[in-house]
Amino acid sequence: MKIAFTGGGTGGHFYPIIAVAEKVNDIIDEENILGAKLYYISTEPYDRELLLENGLHFEKVKTGKRRTYFSLQNFSDFFKTLFGTLGAIYMLFSIFPDVVFGKGGYASFPALFAARLLRIPVLIHESDAAPGRVNLWAGKFAKKVAVSYPEAAKYFPIKKTAWTGQPVRREIEHKADKAEAMKYFKLESSLPTVLVLGGSQGAEIINNTVLDALPRLIKSYQVIHQTGVLNYKSVTERAEVVLLRNEGKTRYYPINFLNSFGMKMAAGAADIIVSRAGSTIFEIASWGVPSIIIPFAESNADHAIKNAFAYAREGAASVIEEANMTANILSSEIDRIVGDKEIWERMAKSAENFYKPDAALLIARELVDMALAHER
Repeated sequence: MKIAFTGGGTGGHFYPIIAVAEKVNDIIDEENILGAKLYYISTEPYDRELLLENGLHFEKVKTGKRRTYFSLQNFSDFFKTLFGTLGAIYMLFSIFPDVVFGKGGYASFPALFAARLLRIPVLIHESDAAPGRVNLWAGKFAKKVAVSYPEAAKYFPIKKTAWTGQPVRREIEHKADKAEAMKYFKLESSLPTVLVLGGSQGAEIINNTVLDALPRLIKSYQVIHQTGVLNYKSVTERAEVVLLRNEGKTRYYPINFLNSFGMKMAAGAADIIVSRAGSTIFEIASWGVPSIIIPFAESNADHAIKNAFAYAREGAASVIEEANMTANILSSEIDRIVGDKEIWERMAKSAENFYKPDAALLIARELVDMALAHER
């Protein structure tokens, strides 16, 4: 049995693939499936250690982006995609997997095109409330389609589409115990905690607004702030100036990057989370914590905005668009949610209800079944 995974070279594509691969490996072990091989096909390995841990063999493909605006790079990238697709056809013919799992993104196009040409069964998963161009195209020939948001189902053939939710890696799926998390970060048990996540690279508008709001925030809260590796120095230097003579400055805890363990601990400590609108939404939902979502205003086809409002409609979050993002509005919204027990509990419950804990297992089970059927 051979299963190939393919997706764009971002965490939003990569980590759900890892979550599904974890469950595929569980099934392989439980059912004693012999000779199983898993492959990851993309432009970059993203995280070689995680690939190795989950038995995924990396196969590199080259491809280009198709931009929605005029750019001379569109011309050169057309040839990159063309030659990358030819390479993917040869690669898939050599490997000849029994099924291909497509996560979307431009990097998944060559492998999906090759799978279609070679008549290899395809299962795709769409993480956004509205699908990207590659998945929208692949949905026409994929045997099965899984979606994270129910709103996305209308873009695909109804008979082969299922709302599975988003696969989340087991190592961050559940938050840490509150008392343990507070002890880990040396936080005050009497104060609520705000967790700020701008993504691993940080988000300048979130960082700037949090810094502007800090004097007000630390009067009532303690703040764990993932700044992003590249922004850590500038953020901490500015925070020192902002909080120079402030007695509550120890209530601000900046960190450049939260690894899986650190993220679980931070989630355990958090009473509210401020975050971007990517796949982190589903991690927040798995933790059952109310959130304020700040969607990236210039995301492709407004995916981030659609994701944010789709989640907010479930009652689990509120949304502040970048145009309205000020220190006063952010602080006031945190006060509104944390300060009203009824609102907080309702949002926490809505987050728990939105999360589908079996997403990775459902997809993995379907992949294994498709692979075994094709193998025969």
